[in-house]
Amino acid sequence: MKRVEGQARGITKMMVDGRYCIDILQQMSALEAAIRAAKSKVLSIHSGHCIEEALQGGDTAEQREKFTELIDLFGKVSR
Repeated sequence: MKRVEGQARGITKMMVDGRYCIDILQQMSALEAAIRAAKSKVLSIHSGHCIEEALQGGDTAEQREKFTELIDLFGKVSR
């Protein structure tokens, strides 16, 4: 997230400095890639911890809830 924050600050400075629009757009694409990577990491952590915990717990209702939550997350993250 610090990378994302730094890139966002850099883009703001580029805009204030009146940098070339194409350069700004390229940096925005890099920012979007950094955000996608961060979202993927958080999803991976969630899957590895919360989902695994529900599966090991043996509570079928909780497992079903976590599975539905995971499917919803995949839909949201892919947007």
